[in-house]
Amino acid sequence: MEISTSPFQEDFSFFNFIQDFEPSSIPLSYSKKRPRNDGIFDFEDDNNESSVQEFVSKFLVFDAQQEDKPAQKAKESIQTETVHSMQPNSFLDFEFKQNDQEMNGGGFFSDYFRKNDIFKDFEFDESTPSKRARVEANDGATASDESTTMVSGGAQRRLWVKNRSNAWWEQVNSPDFPEEEFKRTFRMSKATFDMICEELESVVTKKDTMLRLAIPVRKRVAVCIWRLATGEALREVSKRFGLGISTCHKLVFEVCSAMKSVLMPKFLQWPDENKMKETTEKFEFKSGIPNVGGSIYTTHVPIVAPKTNLSAYFNKRHAERNQKTSYSITVQGVVDSMGVFTDICIGWPGSMTDDQVLEKSALFQRANRGAMKDVWVVGNSGFPLMDWTLVPYTHQNLTWSQHAFNGKVDEVQRVARDAFMRLKARWSCLQRRTEIKLQDLPVVLGACCVLHNICEMRNEQLNPELKFDIFDDEMIAENGVRSANAMHTRNQIAHKLLHHNFAGTNVL
Repeated sequence: MEISTSPFQEDFSFFNFIQDFEPSSIPLSYSKKRPRNDGIFDFEDDNNESSVQEFVSKFLVFDAQQEDKPAQKAKESIQTETVHSMQPNSFLDFEFKQNDQEMNGGGFFSDYFRKNDIFKDFEFDESTPSKRARVEANDGATASDESTTMVSGGAQRRLWVKNRSNAWWEQVNSPDFPEEEFKRTFRMSKATFDMICEELESVVTKKDTMLRLAIPVRKRVAVCIWRLATGEALREVSKRFGLGISTCHKLVFEVCSAMKSVLMPKFLQWPDENKMKETTEKFEFKSGIPNVGGSIYTTHVPIVAPKTNLSAYFNKRHAERNQKTSYSITVQGVVDSMGVFTDICIGWPGSMTDDQVLEKSALFQRANRGAMKDVWVVGNSGFPLMDWTLVPYTHQNLTWSQHAFNGKVDEVQRVARDAFMRLKARWSCLQRRTEIKLQDLPVVLGACCVLHNICEMRNEQLNPELKFDIFDDEMIAENGVRSANAMHTRNQIAHKLLHHNFAGTNVL
């Protein structure tokens, strides 16, 4: 039998001979007619018979003398290591010791190779890689943060919680934290923040469990508002408040949902009769246009590109390799004379025109039921002229009265544009692509509109550093005039503005 794994095969051919042939099987009689190529050793005469017997006898006697107690202990050690400790890097040593045991019980050859350190580089390791990994894991776990909690039955359960620092939040939440810094951080004063926490406390509060303490209401609300105000990634929110990323994501959506259910009915609603009368008077005083109940405007919020079919996606990329496709959703809102939202419509694709979004809104359905009688909602040229919507003239070669009317409509429209500018300025998450799921985005944007109303009603001044120029494409509605009666009324309003000096022109 050939041991192909031994690196000493060529130098120790005698080892192969002893392993393949037992001493009793060596022939004691020799014939010269025997073929010379059927054995490893070739004997040339009969005198070799006695020399072979003499050599074997001396070999067995010498081997017996070497079988002392240390060798016996080594033999037991080899047997134990053979069962439990064979490693890929010690395969040669393992096979050699196994064959040595089969030949002579771990005698001469085991002792010979052990004394000469032939396999000194091949070591037996009683610990396997998996055992060593478990030991290292246990050592690392000892140094990790852990807590032991009593559960039902008196058993102990270990909770592994990553240690995160909330020093920043503790500093901001401190009563000694400066008011101006707090307002710059959360876009509102401490008093307004406390009011929001009180309104949401009944919905946002969570109970403590046997495993951990619940996050306080103030911290929950602060996570949501800071995320909306800065638009920072969730990892930054996690660092600021010492919470997990998934926990921050969950808190933002939970608090926004609470704002929609609790705060929106109180702070964002269509005005009643008394409030509407007050609004129309303020708009008429500002622009001279009677019965204006609100100014409507539409803006776009960028979002992450939605998932599409791969083949269609790659075909589109191949066809439009040098063009960038942007995705957005619309936020259409009506504001009163103070820039407070009275109606919003969120979630339609940014590819839809203003008039198409208006037709999908609840405001359009409310008008069809007759709720908008004798009230104008002033919009830009992207909206159609109807019995309840008032828009500027869009044709060329305008008359003086028409030109003056367009100027007054622009003043009313500026109220809505400025309101949307403050909305996006306060809540920077509306200025960049968000990480929020598309189906959850209307809830988050609705919460931003509610917070905007609260800040406007409580006279929270916007930091001038946050202001920017808002820009949205203004298209002309495809069917710009949908009511002949509205067209006639618009002409009368334009004529009245000009002749009663409401047009603001000194030319005539």
